[in-house]
Amino acid sequence: MTGDGTRAVRAGLPPAKDYEPALPGPAFAAHFHLPGDPAVAPYRYGRDGNPTWTALEEALAALESPGEAAEAVVFASGMGATASVLFTQVRAGDTVVVPSDGYHGTSGLARRLEGFGVTVRPVATGSPEQAAALDGARLLWIESPSNPGLDVCDIRDLAERARARGVLVAVDNTLATPLGQRPLELGADFSVASGTKALSGHGDVLLGYVVCRDAERAEEVRGWRQSVGAILGPMEAWLAHRSLATLQVRVDRQAATALAVAEALARRPEVTGVRHPGLPGDPAHVLAARQMRRFGCVVSFTLPDRDFAERFLCALRLVDDATSFGGVRSTAERRARWGGDAVSEGFIRMSVGLEDAEDLIADLERALDGAREAGENARG
Repeated sequence: MTGDGTRAVRAGLPPAKDYEPALPGPAFAAHFHLPGDPAVAPYRYGRDGNPTWTALEEALAALESPGEAAEAVVFASGMGATASVLFTQVRAGDTVVVPSDGYHGTSGLARRLEGFGVTVRPVATGSPEQAAALDGARLLWIESPSNPGLDVCDIRDLAERARARGVLVAVDNTLATPLGQRPLELGADFSVASGTKALSGHGDVLLGYVVCRDAERAEEVRGWRQSVGAILGPMEAWLAHRSLATLQVRVDRQAATALAVAEALARRPEVTGVRHPGLPGDPAHVLAARQMRRFGCVVSFTLPDRDFAERFLCALRLVDDATSFGGVRSTAERRARWGGDAVSEGFIRMSVGLEDAEDLIADLERALDGAREAGENARG
């Protein structure tokens, strides 16, 4: 089996042809020439399939499940991918277990299921309640590391417990990426992610995907995409596939810098609750080291209050005040501004980009100093 970097560079490429590009350009087509029986046609209509999707899907399956056959299905967004699993695998009368501390978009979507007669059980990531809530459930939704708190749960253990009870397991693998964690190898039925984040990595594409090893479940998810039209544009698919070639170098650099940033922040008196799975003192580090191969680019921490956090964000020069994470440019935001997350007003989620670690740390130090001094001057 090839290494992660080689796989990322080569995955999904067609056999080399003389004088042809290594990665064919996007296929812009609403329809295809369709003689004869449509049932045997590889491509029929733009909502059903596209050769540019196919190449990306082959690449994603190779990254999420190297060495074992799997099928990937791409979507217009991470939420489209999430919805495809929830709405095809859960029925009225079923129970779904979701993280109470996970992405608020997923929590909101799960609540919509309640209107269709589904029971939703929210439990904290890594808590004993995750396993206890499996009895009578149809689907366990895991987010590890969780967003934005960066808590981690034992995916393999939960998957084994779920399988013994006939419960399906889906893992949101957005933060870890397939190079940081392989949920299918840990026993999950579905690996789901927003490719908007680190996978494409440039902050210019929206997409999501689902990967599973069961062909029938993949077809259910694919059929949902076709029915609701949650389709990815060919240009977005091509851009994402192009970005995979640098995935390993990006996530390695970002994880190393994120650890350095976390260590620097932990030394600051104004900063509390620094979290990063790679930080040796992090509550989740031992478990994360057991099931993750890379620890991601996100660092979370808490500043004294809302005003201090706002002053800090305004003073940053190399870090954009923006949502999302995983991009080549560093971002940070006061997460409480959105509502829906159980975090304090001074809680910051930072996504570490590709800037030099020394420059980022210097910028953070300067912004913290400025925020503190401005607060002291205001108090007179």
